[in-house]
Amino acid sequence: MRVVICFLGWLISLGCQADEGLWIYAKGADTLPDGAIEYKLNIISRQGKDSGDYVFNDIRPEIEYGVTDRLTVYAELMFFDHDYAVENPELNPMFETQGGEGGSFDRTQVGGFEVGLKYNVLSVYKDPVGLSFGLAYENRNKYRLDGSDINQDSFVFASYLQKNFLDNTLQLVANLKMEFERRNTPDVLEEEIAFDAALGIAYRFRPKWSVGFEFRHQSDYLNPQEGGVFNPELDRSSFDLTDFRIGSQHQRGNYVGPSLHYAEKEWWVTTGVLWQVAGGGSPFSLSYADRNWDEHERVHAGLTIGFEFD
Repeated sequence: MRVVICFLGWLISLGCQADEGLWIYAKGADTLPDGAIEYKLNIISRQGKDSGDYVFNDIRPEIEYGVTDRLTVYAELMFFDHDYAVENPELNPMFETQGGEGGSFDRTQVGGFEVGLKYNVLSVYKDPVGLSFGLAYENRNKYRLDGSDINQDSFVFASYLQKNFLDNTLQLVANLKMEFERRNTPDVLEEEIAFDAALGIAYRFRPKWSVGFEFRHQSDYLNPQEGGVFNPELDRSSFDLTDFRIGSQHQRGNYVGPSLHYAEKEWWVTTGVLWQVAGGGSPFSLSYADRNWDEHERVHAGLTIGFEFD
């Protein structure tokens, strides 16, 4: 099944470059030219918990369209490929989903979809800095950690800042995303506020080739409501218009690592790897040795292929 999905994703991608991705998570402020279409296949393999074996391949074919030179809209599908057999009984929800000790979970599923837009305010080539803003809606029916059934709606707000140097051969970017999620599973309601920050630097050391390095921080703030009851030891998160509060931080993870980018006239490819170098969370998360293990992994390895039609 995985081979079929990857092959279909490649076929979907065949055909097409602006707004090239030089990193795995960090993104620049560029948008597509008016009328341009770009296809991407993005695969991030998240591997390694604190015990046993854990692999989650996040596979996302995406199409983007330049409505104007400043406005790009996009849509993507999510395929979640899980293959794990963890050993720590506290490593949930994976341990419970696999059926407990000695169990395993190996399945590829459609995880959901995302639609969104990116609007450029300042051009990185004409203004002192490049600046864009993003807005997206996401719906998921599978949980990214263990592949179980959920009902999740999310609204994402993002900013993209970029500065170029040395005749545009050296690029610096900074991203900040805020995600507001409502997730329902049997007897559990989670209203979560998530923060995702990324910093990237890339240098084009020869024609067509760029080498990069990036930092990513991801954290969640929430207090799950189980059976209609909140945990009294945690502050509740809420983003209702009349009741907005951040709440307690459940988990956090920091990653760093290199990337490599190659571009031809009509296509480009980027690969990279990031390691969790620090992490933690509340007493109700599985965190120790300055790492978080229930929400985060040891390493993220990524591959993105992009093609563009003008």
